Amino acid sequence: MILHITDEKFYIAPRDSGTKELLVIDRNSTELTLEGTVNLPNFVKSICGIMGIIRLVGGPYLIVIMKKVKVGEIDSQTIWKVEETEMIPYKRSTGHLTEDQIQDNKIYESMTKLVLDLPGYYFSTTYDLTHSLARLHNTSPEFLSMSLHERADQRFVWNGHLLRELANQPELHRFTLPVMLGYVGIHSAAINGRSFDYILMSRRSCFRAGVRYYMRGVDSEGHAANYVETEQIVQYEGNKSSFVQTRGSVPMFWSQRPNLKYKPKPLLSNTQKQLDGFQRHFDSQIVNYGKQVIINLLDHKGAEDKLEKAFARYVYETGNNSLKYEAFDFHYECRYFMLRRDGFCIRQQEGVFRTNCIDCLDRTNVVQSLLARRSLQHQLEKFGVLNPGQNVHDQVHFEYIFKNTWADNADYLAVHYSGTGALKTDFTRTGKRTKWGLLKDGYNSSIRYYKNNFSDGFRQDAIDLFLGNYIVEEGEGYIAPSPLQKQKEAKFIALPVIALVAISMCIICLLIPAAEFYQQAMYVLFWAAATMVTLAIIYANGVEFVDRPKLTQAKVKSD
Repeated sequence: MILHITDEKFYIAPRDSGTKELLVIDRNSTELTLEGTVNLPNFVKSICGIMGIIRLVGGPYLIVIMKKVKVGEIDSQTIWKVEETEMIPYKRSTGHLTEDQIQDNKIYESMTKLVLDLPGYYFSTTYDLTHSLARLHNTSPEFLSMSLHERADQRFVWNGHLLRELANQPELHRFTLPVMLGYVGIHSAAINGRSFDYILMSRRSCFRAGVRYYMRGVDSEGHAANYVETEQIVQYEGNKSSFVQTRGSVPMFWSQRPNLKYKPKPLLSNTQKQLDGFQRHFDSQIVNYGKQVIINLLDHKGAEDKLEKAFARYVYETGNNSLKYEAFDFHYECRYFMLRRDGFCIRQQEGVFRTNCIDCLDRTNVVQSLLARRSLQHQLEKFGVLNPGQNVHDQVHFEYIFKNTWADNADYLAVHYSGTGALKTDFTRTGKRTKWGLLKDGYNSSIRYYKNNFSDGFRQDAIDLFLGNYIVEEGEGYIAPSPLQKQKEAKFIALPVIALVAISMCIICLLIPAAEFYQQAMYVLFWAAATMVTLAIIYANGVEFVDRPKLTQAKVKSD
C-alpha cells in the first residue's frame, strides 16, 4: 500500500491496479471513508499493511506495518513476518494537553511500542493463519468467501482491538489485516531424495494474555493464561498433513504474584468456584478440538504439588469421558489430519494433547517436541517419504532442522511470556544437556528474576492497553484521574535508598583504614547490620516493592 499524508487527512491506496478506491482517514474528525481517485500529495510512505488504530491521551494513532520479510509459503500462499511498525499520531502537536497528560501520553506510547516490538508477528493477505488446516477444510464455501478478518479465529488475532474501527464498517474490510503473534517456521527438507516442506506454527491466544507471574490460571470464561495452539504441517507433492497440540496454564483459579522470592508460592483461590472455571475451559477445548489427553508436567512435590493434586482431582470430579489424564496410546488417542492433493480427507485428528507445566514454557516445549516427532514419523511414513524401517530421528540433516525449529519456537513463546528465551533449549537443539546450555539457563533465569520483579508490571499494562483490556478515556489526566500518576508511599522509596547507602558505607569502611582496627570493625558491623535489617524489611514486604500493573488495578476498581 501507499500512505499519503497531509495536514488534514491520511490517504491509503492499495498498490494493485484493479482497486480504484482509497481509504481516507480524517485526522480531525477521525472519520473513515472510501473515496475515488483524487490528486494525492507528494509526501508518501510505502507500507505493508494497516495494523490498526489506538487511542491514547494525545488522541488516535494510526499503526502501520513498515517492513516485512517472507517466511515461506503454505499451500502456495505467502506468509510474512512483521519486521517494523510505525505509530503516526492524528494530532500534529501536543498543545491541547497539560504537562501531566504529555508525560502520560509518552508512557502510553512506550507501552504500545513495547508490545509492537515483540518478536513473532505474522500475517498473510491470502492465507488464514488463525485456523488449522483441518478447520479450514471442514468449513463451508460461504465461510471461505468471507474476508480474512471476518472469518478469523478471534482467539489468535492480536490486533483485533486495533482494527475495531475499520471492522465496524463492512466496506472497509478489505483494509483489515489480521495479525497473529506466535511463531512460524517454514523449511524445505529432503529425505531419500524426496523433497517436502516442514512447517511449525504456534498461535498465541489474546485472551487472558500477559506476563509470567501476573497472568496465571483461568478467568471466569475458562480462558487459560499463556494459551498457545501449535500446528505441525508437512507438505509433500500437493498432499498436506497436520498435527495440532495445545498448551495453557493449569486451568484453575490460582495466582503466583512476584514478591522478590525466586519462586513465589502458587496460591489456589478459596473464593471462586474452581470446578466451574475448570469445566468451562475443557468444554471449550472439546468443542474446538475433540477429546483431550492431558499431560500435566507439574512437580509431584514442593510448591507445585498442591496444584498437581487439585488438577487430578478436578479431572476425576468432572466425570467427562473426553478427558484422559494418565496413560495413553499415542497412535490411538490423537491421530493427525491428512489431506490428499485432490482435496479428499484421508483422516481427521479427533483430539489433542493439552500439555502444561507451571509456566507452560520450557518443560512443555520439550514434551511437545517429542510428541511432534512421534507424529511426524507416522506422517512421513504415510506419504512414502520414509522407507519401511527408517526412523525420522536417524535423518541427520532433517533432524537438525526439526530440533532447531522447535528450539526457535520455544524461544519466541518464552520471550512473550517471561521476557527471556526458553530454558533447556540445548536439549531441544542437541538432544542432551550441555555446560553452555546450563550457563545460558542460569543467565536467562537471572534476567527472568529481574524482569518478573521489577519490570513486568509495566509489561502487563502494555499488553492490556494493546489488547483493549484497558481503554484510555477521553480527557484522562485532566477531567478523569490518571492511573499512571499514583505514587508509592514514601517508605517504599526510602527503604531501597537506605539499603544502598548502608551497603555503600559498609564497602567504604572496609576500604578506608581507620586509626584503630577495633574502630574500623565497629563501623563495618554497624553498617552491615543496617544493611541486613533494611534488606530483611524489604524482603518481608516484597510484594510492595515489585513493579505492579497500574492499568489492571484501575480497570478492576472501575468495574
